[in-house]
Amino acid sequence: MNPLAACREFGKLFTLQMILSFLFSAVVFAKPPESSKPLRIILNNWTSQIVLSKVLGQIYKTYGYKVAYVELETKNQWSHLHRGLEHIQVEVWEGTMAADFERVLKFGQIVDVGTHSATTREEWWYPEYVEKVCPGLPDWRALRTCASLFADGDTSKLGRYLAGPWEKPERARIRALDLGFRVDAVKHADDLWVALKKANANNKPIVLFNWSPNWVEDRYKGKFVEFPDHHARCETDPSWGVNRQRKHDCGNPKNGWLKKVAWIGLQNNWPCAAAILRDLDFTNPMISNLAALVDADGLTHDQAADRWLSENKPVWSRLGKTACTG
Repeated sequence: MNPLAACREFGKLFTLQMILSFLFSAVVFAKPPESSKPLRIILNNWTSQIVLSKVLGQIYKTYGYKVAYVELETKNQWSHLHRGLEHIQVEVWEGTMAADFERVLKFGQIVDVGTHSATTREEWWYPEYVEKVCPGLPDWRALRTCASLFADGDTSKLGRYLAGPWEKPERARIRALDLGFRVDAVKHADDLWVALKKANANNKPIVLFNWSPNWVEDRYKGKFVEFPDHHARCETDPSWGVNRQRKHDCGNPKNGWLKKVAWIGLQNNWPCAAAILRDLDFTNPMISNLAALVDADGLTHDQAADRWLSENKPVWSRLGKTACTG
């Protein structure tokens, strides 16, 4: 090959290499939005999950993403995530969703995108002032001697435990631990807070279902009842625990995880969005404060999200920074 032809051939190869290099860089370091399709974020039916989802959605919009919110019951969300119909769920609770999460995770179509610093708990709860009239709390055995203080005016001396609208084995626990309480379940979660507000205004003893993180811990001083530590055998084996004849003689799990979960295609289709979700990390106080903006202060979910974003730009502006800026 003569020198001129060799030079031309080299030029062609150099140009091809430059084009390939450019295309590779465009794929690896593509600036958001990488796809024009909307990111579909699941909304569940409690405040903190909705507001946290709106916070994430607003962050995505600052990068130019389109965002769609989809309301789903927790039981229905897994098939949608598995099939890629929806893409993101920001609050997966160990206490109520672990079994479904682990079952679907095995199929390989959803991914664990990390755990929040916040830890979760669902349990009987009382305002701090109750300890003055029922000494021994938060130890559960104090409720045995104080049960009548929680009666609500009927002829029975049984204490009233105000339960949430979800099916839980509370009556079985009361029998197993001989607590002298009856269960009064509300129809809507907000009814719990109406009863709490009324009782708190009058310093009236009350024990009710509560969870953490939740807005209540941001606005009320109180504690969870400390039942015998939870164990899986407590739910299946009567011979285990403090009552050798009955199951459910223990409390609920403590310090549960709070995860973020996504459809497996999120990373390939929206790598910047996936990185932001991985970096998103909320503590108990952060989540309870978010929820309190709605449940205590009366803001809408969108207004609460906007306020948090305006007050915490140094926190959210660094999420996914490397992946999103190349």
